[in-house]
Amino acid sequence: MSPRISRRGALVAAAAAGLGVPAAAEAAPQPARRGGGTTRVRVATYNASLNRAEEGQLLADLATGEDPQIRAVAQVIQLNNPDVLLLNEVDFDEDGRAIDLLREKYLEVSQNGATPVHYPYAYTAPVNTGVPSGLDLNRDGTVGGPDDAWGFGAFPGQYGMVLLSRHPILTGQIRTFQNLRWAAMPSSLLPVEFYGEEIAEQLRLSSKSHWDVPVRIGSTTVHVLAAHPTPPSFDGPEKRNQRRNNDEIRLWADYLSPGRRSRWITDDAGVVGGLAPQEEFVILGDYNSDPADGDSWPGAIDQLLTHARVRDTRPSSEGAEEAAAQGGANDSHRSDPRFDTADFGDSPSPGNLRVDYVLPAKTLQVVSSAVFWPRSGRPGSELTGTYPFPTSDHRLVRVDLEVRS
Repeated sequence: MSPRISRRGALVAAAAAGLGVPAAAEAAPQPARRGGGTTRVRVATYNASLNRAEEGQLLADLATGEDPQIRAVAQVIQLNNPDVLLLNEVDFDEDGRAIDLLREKYLEVSQNGATPVHYPYAYTAPVNTGVPSGLDLNRDGTVGGPDDAWGFGAFPGQYGMVLLSRHPILTGQIRTFQNLRWAAMPSSLLPVEFYGEEIAEQLRLSSKSHWDVPVRIGSTTVHVLAAHPTPPSFDGPEKRNQRRNNDEIRLWADYLSPGRRSRWITDDAGVVGGLAPQEEFVILGDYNSDPADGDSWPGAIDQLLTHARVRDTRPSSEGAEEAAAQGGANDSHRSDPRFDTADFGDSPSPGNLRVDYVLPAKTLQVVSSAVFWPRSGRPGSELTGTYPFPTSDHRLVRVDLEVRS
Protein backbone atom coordinates (compact mmCIF):
# COMPACT_ATOMS: atom_id res chain seq x y z
CA MET A 1 0.00 0.00 0.00
CA SER A 2 1.23 3.48 -0.74
CA PRO A 3 1.31 6.31 1.81
CA ARG A 4 -1.82 8.41 2.06
CA ILE A 5 -1.88 12.19 2.43
CA SER A 6 -5.00 13.75 3.87
CA ARG A 7 -5.66 17.43 3.15
CA ARG A 8 -8.93 19.30 3.54
CA GLY A 9 -10.10 22.85 3.76
CA ALA A 10 -6.53 24.05 3.37
CA LEU A 11 -7.26 27.71 2.67
CA VAL A 12 -9.90 28.11 5.33
CA ALA A 13 -7.96 26.19 7.96
CA ALA A 14 -4.72 27.98 7.18
CA ALA A 15 -6.43 31.31 7.66
CA ALA A 16 -7.85 30.16 10.97
CA ALA A 17 -4.76 28.39 12.22
CA GLY A 18 -3.11 31.54 13.52
CA LEU A 19 -6.14 32.59 15.53
CA GLY A 20 -6.22 29.89 18.17
CA VAL A 21 -5.06 30.81 21.67
CA PRO A 22 -5.05 28.18 24.43
CA ALA A 23 -7.82 28.42 26.96
CA ALA A 24 -6.70 29.30 30.47
CA ALA A 25 -4.94 26.30 31.95
CA GLU A 26 -1.55 25.27 33.18
CA ALA A 27 -0.77 24.57 29.60
CA ALA A 28 0.93 26.68 27.33
CA PRO A 29 2.38 29.92 26.33
CA GLN A 30 1.04 30.82 22.92
CA PRO A 31 2.80 29.33 19.95
CA ALA A 32 5.07 32.09 18.78
CA ARG A 33 4.50 34.23 15.77
CA ARG A 34 6.61 35.21 12.82
CA GLY A 35 8.99 38.09 13.34
CA GLY A 36 12.59 39.20 13.13
CA GLY A 37 13.43 36.69 10.42
CA THR A 38 12.22 33.68 12.45
CA THR A 39 9.03 31.78 13.09
CA ARG A 40 8.31 30.27 16.47
CA VAL A 41 6.93 26.78 16.11
CA ARG A 42 5.53 24.49 18.77
CA VAL A 43 6.35 20.85 18.00
CA ALA A 44 4.72 18.11 20.08
CA THR A 45 4.29 14.38 20.42
CA TYR A 46 1.37 12.63 22.08
CA ASN A 47 0.59 8.94 22.45
CA ALA A 48 -3.15 9.57 22.53
CA SER A 49 -4.27 5.93 22.85
CA LEU A 50 -6.69 6.32 19.95
CA ASN A 51 -6.51 2.60 19.31
CA ARG A 52 -9.38 0.17 19.57
CA ALA A 53 -9.65 -3.60 20.01
CA GLU A 54 -11.53 -4.14 16.74
CA GLU A 55 -10.90 -2.87 13.23
CA GLY A 56 -13.27 -0.01 12.36
CA GLN A 57 -14.23 0.77 15.94
CA LEU A 58 -12.15 3.95 16.06
CA LEU A 59 -13.91 5.27 12.96
CA ALA A 60 -17.26 4.56 14.58
CA ASP A 61 -16.25 6.37 17.78
CA LEU A 62 -14.86 9.33 15.85
CA ALA A 63 -18.01 9.65 13.74
CA THR A 64 -20.20 10.39 16.75
CA GLY A 65 -18.31 13.52 17.76
CA GLU A 66 -19.20 12.63 21.34
CA ASP A 67 -16.73 9.96 22.44
CA PRO A 68 -15.55 11.12 25.91
CA GLN A 69 -12.00 9.85 25.56
CA ILE A 70 -11.50 11.42 22.14
CA ARG A 71 -13.02 14.69 23.37
CA ALA A 72 -10.55 14.73 26.26
CA VAL A 73 -7.65 14.01 23.89
CA ALA A 74 -8.82 16.86 21.66
CA GLN A 75 -9.00 19.19 24.65
CA VAL A 76 -5.40 18.38 25.59
CA ILE A 77 -4.35 19.23 22.03
CA GLN A 78 -6.38 22.45 22.05
CA LEU A 79 -4.89 23.59 25.36
CA ASN A 80 -1.34 22.99 24.14
CA ASN A 81 -1.98 24.28 20.60
CA PRO A 82 1.00 22.70 18.79
CA ASP A 83 1.84 23.69 15.22
CA VAL A 84 3.28 20.27 14.34
CA LEU A 85 1.96 17.24 16.21
CA LEU A 86 2.72 13.53 16.02
CA LEU A 87 -0.02 11.29 17.38
CA ASN A 88 0.94 7.72 18.27
CA GLU A 89 -1.59 4.89 18.56
CA VAL A 90 -4.16 6.04 16.03
CA ASP A 91 -5.57 3.07 14.13
CA PHE A 92 -4.71 3.42 10.44
CA ASP A 93 -7.33 3.36 7.71
CA GLU A 94 -6.43 3.38 4.03
CA ASP A 95 -8.71 6.32 3.15
CA GLY A 96 -7.44 8.63 5.92
CA ARG A 97 -10.99 8.91 7.24
CA ALA A 98 -9.83 8.88 10.87
CA ILE A 99 -7.78 12.03 10.29
CA ASP A 100 -10.70 13.86 8.74
CA LEU A 101 -13.14 12.84 11.47
CA LEU A 102 -10.68 13.73 14.23
CA ARG A 103 -10.29 17.21 12.79
CA GLU A 104 -13.93 17.86 11.84
CA LYS A 105 -15.68 16.36 14.84
CA TYR A 106 -13.20 17.06 17.65
CA LEU A 107 -10.20 19.31 17.03
CA GLU A 108 -12.13 22.00 15.13
CA VAL A 109 -14.88 22.00 17.77
CA SER A 110 -14.33 23.65 21.16
CA GLN A 111 -13.94 21.11 23.95
CA ASN A 112 -15.06 22.50 27.31
CA GLY A 113 -14.33 26.06 26.24
CA ALA A 114 -10.89 25.44 24.78
CA THR A 115 -10.09 27.18 21.50
CA PRO A 116 -10.47 24.93 18.43
CA VAL A 117 -7.35 24.05 16.46
CA HIS A 118 -6.98 23.63 12.71
CA TYR A 119 -4.46 21.50 10.82
CA PRO A 120 -4.69 21.87 7.03
CA TYR A 121 -1.91 19.33 6.45
CA ALA A 122 -1.76 15.73 7.62
CA TYR A 123 0.15 12.57 6.86
CA THR A 124 -0.42 8.93 7.60
CA ALA A 125 0.81 5.69 6.05
CA PRO A 126 0.61 1.93 6.59
CA VAL A 127 2.38 0.38 9.57
CA ASN A 128 3.56 -3.14 10.40
CA THR A 129 1.28 -3.72 13.39
CA GLY A 130 -1.25 -6.44 12.74
CA VAL A 131 0.10 -7.24 9.26
CA PRO A 132 0.36 -11.08 9.04
CA SER A 133 3.88 -12.33 8.46
CA GLY A 134 2.89 -15.91 7.62
CA LEU A 135 5.66 -16.99 10.00
CA ASP A 136 5.80 -18.35 13.54
CA LEU A 137 7.50 -15.31 15.03
CA ASN A 138 6.83 -16.14 18.69
CA ARG A 139 7.99 -19.74 18.14
CA ASP A 140 4.92 -21.32 19.75
CA GLY A 141 4.41 -23.86 17.00
CA THR A 142 1.47 -22.10 15.33
CA VAL A 143 1.15 -19.32 12.76
CA GLY A 144 -1.32 -16.47 13.12
CA GLY A 145 -2.52 -13.91 15.63
CA PRO A 146 -1.06 -10.65 16.98
CA ASP A 147 2.30 -12.14 18.01
CA ASP A 148 2.98 -13.44 14.49
CA ALA A 149 2.31 -10.11 12.76
CA TRP A 150 5.30 -8.04 11.58
CA GLY A 151 4.45 -5.78 14.51
CA PHE A 152 2.21 -6.82 17.40
CA GLY A 153 -1.41 -6.04 16.59
CA ALA A 154 -4.84 -7.60 16.26
CA PHE A 155 -5.48 -6.15 12.79
CA PRO A 156 -3.49 -4.27 10.14
CA GLY A 157 -2.92 -0.66 11.17
CA GLN A 158 -3.68 -0.99 14.87
CA TYR A 159 -1.52 1.45 16.88
CA GLY A 160 -0.68 3.53 13.79
CA MET A 161 0.63 7.10 13.58
CA VAL A 162 -0.63 10.46 12.29
CA LEU A 163 1.25 13.71 11.73
CA LEU A 164 -0.76 16.95 11.83
CA SER A 165 0.70 20.28 10.74
CA ARG A 166 -0.15 23.92 10.15
CA HIS A 167 2.85 24.10 7.84
CA PRO A 168 3.10 22.43 4.40
CA ILE A 169 4.24 18.81 4.31
CA LEU A 170 6.57 18.14 1.40
CA THR A 171 4.84 14.94 0.36
CA GLY A 172 7.12 14.15 -2.56
CA GLN A 173 10.17 14.04 -0.27
CA ILE A 174 8.80 11.75 2.46
CA ARG A 175 10.83 8.62 3.23
CA THR A 176 9.33 5.62 5.00
CA PHE A 177 11.08 2.54 6.39
CA GLN A 178 8.24 0.09 7.02
CA ASN A 179 9.89 -2.75 5.12
CA LEU A 180 13.52 -2.28 6.19
CA ARG A 181 14.85 -5.65 7.33
CA TRP A 182 16.32 -5.99 10.81
CA ALA A 183 19.06 -8.25 9.44
CA ALA A 184 20.28 -5.39 7.24
CA MET A 185 21.54 -3.51 10.32
CA PRO A 186 25.25 -4.18 10.91
CA SER A 187 26.06 -5.59 14.37
CA SER A 188 22.38 -5.63 15.32
CA LEU A 189 20.94 -7.25 18.44
CA LEU A 190 18.74 -9.56 16.36
CA PRO A 191 18.43 -12.90 18.27
CA VAL A 192 19.05 -15.20 15.31
CA GLU A 193 19.26 -18.27 17.56
CA PHE A 194 15.69 -17.72 18.73
CA TYR A 195 14.14 -17.14 15.31
CA GLY A 196 16.35 -19.36 13.15
CA GLU A 197 18.24 -18.15 10.11
CA GLU A 198 15.34 -18.34 7.64
CA ILE A 199 12.91 -16.27 9.73
CA ALA A 200 15.57 -13.87 11.04
CA GLU A 201 16.50 -12.91 7.50
CA GLN A 202 12.90 -11.80 6.77
CA LEU A 203 12.07 -9.84 9.93
CA ARG A 204 11.21 -6.18 9.62
CA LEU A 205 13.04 -3.82 11.95
CA SER A 206 10.25 -1.31 12.61
CA SER A 207 7.34 -2.56 14.72
CA LYS A 208 5.14 0.20 13.23
CA SER A 209 7.17 2.27 10.78
CA HIS A 210 9.82 4.99 10.74
CA TRP A 211 9.00 8.16 8.80
CA ASP A 212 11.10 11.09 7.64
CA VAL A 213 8.47 13.73 6.88
CA PRO A 214 9.87 17.09 5.67
CA VAL A 215 7.79 20.08 6.80
CA ARG A 216 8.31 23.50 5.24
CA ILE A 217 8.38 26.26 7.87
CA GLY A 218 9.06 29.63 6.29
CA SER A 219 12.24 29.17 4.25
CA THR A 220 13.39 26.19 6.35
CA THR A 221 12.68 22.50 5.83
CA VAL A 222 12.49 20.59 9.12
CA HIS A 223 12.55 16.80 8.85
CA VAL A 224 10.12 15.23 11.32
CA LEU A 225 11.59 11.84 12.26
CA ALA A 226 8.65 9.89 13.61
CA ALA A 227 8.52 6.42 15.13
CA HIS A 228 6.99 4.27 17.88
CA PRO A 229 9.36 1.40 18.76
CA THR A 230 8.00 -1.73 20.39
CA PRO A 231 7.84 -1.89 24.20
CA PRO A 232 10.93 -3.67 25.60
CA SER A 233 8.71 -6.14 27.46
CA PHE A 234 6.34 -9.06 26.87
CA ASP A 235 9.07 -11.44 25.71
CA GLY A 236 11.14 -14.26 27.14
CA PRO A 237 14.77 -14.85 28.02
CA GLU A 238 15.76 -14.20 24.41
CA LYS A 239 14.71 -10.52 24.99
CA ARG A 240 13.55 -10.12 21.41
CA ASN A 241 11.43 -7.04 22.21
CA GLN A 242 14.17 -5.43 24.27
CA ARG A 243 16.59 -5.96 21.42
CA ARG A 244 14.18 -4.73 18.78
CA ASN A 245 13.37 -1.60 20.79
CA ASN A 246 17.08 -0.80 21.04
CA ASP A 247 17.66 -1.28 17.33
CA GLU A 248 14.55 0.68 16.32
CA ILE A 249 15.99 3.59 18.30
CA ARG A 250 19.40 2.96 16.76
CA LEU A 251 17.91 3.34 13.28
CA TRP A 252 17.51 7.09 13.83
CA ALA A 253 20.93 7.36 15.48
CA ASP A 254 22.49 5.80 12.38
CA TYR A 255 20.26 7.85 10.06
CA LEU A 256 21.70 11.05 11.57
CA SER A 257 25.26 9.83 11.14
CA PRO A 258 26.62 10.53 7.65
CA GLY A 259 28.89 8.19 5.76
CA ARG A 260 29.49 4.54 6.50
CA ARG A 261 27.24 4.33 9.57
CA SER A 262 24.08 5.10 7.59
CA ARG A 263 24.91 3.35 4.31
CA TRP A 264 22.99 0.21 5.30
CA ILE A 265 19.68 2.12 5.54
CA THR A 266 17.33 1.68 2.57
CA ASP A 267 13.89 3.28 2.49
CA ASP A 268 10.73 1.74 1.03
CA ALA A 269 11.43 3.39 -2.34
CA GLY A 270 14.92 1.87 -2.50
CA VAL A 271 16.83 5.07 -1.68
CA VAL A 272 19.97 4.40 0.38
CA GLY A 273 21.56 6.44 3.15
CA GLY A 274 20.70 8.82 5.97
CA LEU A 275 19.92 12.50 6.54
CA ALA A 276 22.43 14.99 5.14
CA PRO A 277 24.47 16.85 7.78
CA GLN A 278 23.07 20.27 6.84
CA GLU A 279 19.42 19.26 7.25
CA GLU A 280 17.31 20.39 10.22
CA PHE A 281 15.23 17.80 12.07
CA VAL A 282 13.11 16.98 15.12
CA ILE A 283 12.75 13.43 16.46
CA LEU A 284 9.20 12.75 17.68
CA GLY A 285 7.40 9.80 19.21
CA ASP A 286 6.83 7.32 21.99
CA TYR A 287 10.14 5.44 22.08
CA ASN A 288 9.20 3.16 25.00
CA SER A 289 12.60 3.70 26.61
CA ASP A 290 13.60 5.55 29.78
CA PRO A 291 17.25 6.60 30.28
CA ALA A 292 17.62 4.70 33.56
CA ASP A 293 14.44 2.85 34.55
CA GLY A 294 12.10 0.25 33.09
CA ASP A 295 13.03 -2.73 30.93
CA SER A 296 15.03 -1.09 28.15
CA TRP A 297 18.23 -2.57 26.79
CA PRO A 298 21.02 -0.68 28.58
CA GLY A 299 21.75 2.61 26.84
CA ALA A 300 18.93 2.28 24.29
CA ILE A 301 17.54 5.82 24.38
CA ASP A 302 20.99 7.28 25.09
CA GLN A 303 21.76 6.52 21.44
CA LEU A 304 19.62 9.60 20.71
CA LEU A 305 19.95 11.64 23.90
CA THR A 306 23.74 11.76 23.59
CA HIS A 307 23.96 11.90 19.79
CA ALA A 308 26.25 14.62 18.48
CA ARG A 309 23.45 16.20 16.39
CA VAL A 310 20.64 15.97 18.96
CA ARG A 311 19.61 18.38 21.73
CA ASP A 312 17.78 17.04 24.77
CA THR A 313 15.78 19.91 26.29
CA ARG A 314 14.58 17.67 29.15
CA PRO A 315 10.91 18.76 29.23
CA SER A 316 9.43 18.48 32.72
CA SER A 317 6.25 18.94 34.73
CA GLU A 318 5.12 19.36 38.32
CA GLY A 319 2.48 16.69 37.84
CA ALA A 320 5.04 14.03 37.03
CA GLU A 321 6.95 14.78 40.21
CA GLU A 322 3.75 14.59 42.23
CA ALA A 323 2.68 11.32 40.57
CA ALA A 324 5.93 9.61 41.53
CA ALA A 325 4.66 9.60 45.11
CA GLN A 326 2.33 6.76 44.09
CA GLY A 327 5.12 4.49 45.30
CA GLY A 328 5.66 0.95 44.09
CA ALA A 329 8.30 0.71 41.39
CA ASN A 330 8.69 4.50 41.46
CA ASP A 331 10.46 4.30 44.82
CA SER A 332 13.43 2.53 43.28
CA HIS A 333 13.70 4.63 40.13
CA ARG A 334 16.94 6.42 39.34
CA SER A 335 15.63 8.94 36.78
CA ASP A 336 14.38 12.32 38.02
CA PRO A 337 10.56 11.95 38.12
CA ARG A 338 10.07 15.53 36.86
CA PHE A 339 10.95 14.26 33.39
CA ASP A 340 8.48 11.34 33.31
CA THR A 341 5.98 11.36 30.45
CA ALA A 342 3.87 8.27 31.15
CA ASP A 343 1.89 7.04 34.15
CA PHE A 344 2.27 3.26 34.03
CA GLY A 345 1.34 0.62 36.60
CA ASP A 346 3.36 0.91 39.81
CA SER A 347 3.09 -2.60 41.27
CA PRO A 348 5.05 -4.58 40.49
CA SER A 349 6.44 -2.51 37.60
CA PRO A 350 7.40 -0.50 35.60
CA GLY A 351 6.19 2.67 37.36
CA ASN A 352 6.17 6.07 35.72
CA LEU A 353 8.74 6.56 32.97
CA ARG A 354 10.14 9.02 30.49
CA VAL A 355 9.35 7.44 27.13
CA ASP A 356 7.95 10.23 24.91
CA TYR A 357 10.43 12.54 23.20
CA VAL A 358 10.74 15.75 21.21
CA LEU A 359 14.43 15.96 20.32
CA PRO A 360 15.42 18.83 18.00
CA ALA A 361 18.64 19.28 16.10
CA LYS A 362 21.29 21.25 17.96
CA THR A 363 21.23 23.74 15.11
CA LEU A 364 17.65 24.76 15.96
CA GLN A 365 17.09 27.46 18.57
CA VAL A 366 15.06 26.22 21.55
CA VAL A 367 12.73 28.64 23.35
CA SER A 368 11.06 26.38 25.91
CA SER A 369 9.84 22.85 26.56
CA ALA A 370 7.33 21.15 28.84
CA VAL A 371 5.28 18.04 29.56
CA PHE A 372 1.55 18.62 29.90
CA TRP A 373 1.01 17.07 33.32
CA PRO A 374 -0.57 19.59 35.72
CA ARG A 375 -0.52 18.98 39.46
CA SER A 376 -3.72 17.73 41.08
CA GLY A 377 -6.33 20.45 41.31
CA ARG A 378 -4.72 22.64 38.66
CA PRO A 379 -6.56 23.38 35.40
CA GLY A 380 -6.13 20.50 33.01
CA SER A 381 -5.32 17.92 35.68
CA GLU A 382 -8.71 16.30 35.10
CA LEU A 383 -7.43 15.33 31.65
CA THR A 384 -4.64 13.15 33.05
CA GLY A 385 -5.57 11.51 36.34
CA THR A 386 -5.20 7.83 37.11
CA TYR A 387 -6.76 4.69 35.69
CA PRO A 388 -9.19 4.57 33.96
CA PHE A 389 -7.43 7.36 32.08
CA PRO A 390 -9.72 10.04 30.64
CA THR A 391 -7.20 10.41 27.82
CA SER A 392 -4.10 8.21 27.81
CA ASP A 393 -1.45 6.89 30.17
CA HIS A 394 0.99 9.11 28.23
CA ARG A 395 1.34 12.88 28.38
CA LEU A 396 1.77 15.37 25.57
CA VAL A 397 5.37 16.63 25.28
CA ARG A 398 6.15 19.90 23.52
CA VAL A 399 9.12 22.04 22.52
CA ASP A 400 8.98 25.60 21.16
CA LEU A 401 11.56 26.36 18.47
CA GLU A 402 12.69 29.43 16.54
CA VAL A 403 13.00 28.52 12.87
CA ARG A 404 14.37 30.78 10.12
CA SER A 405 11.51 32.31 8.15
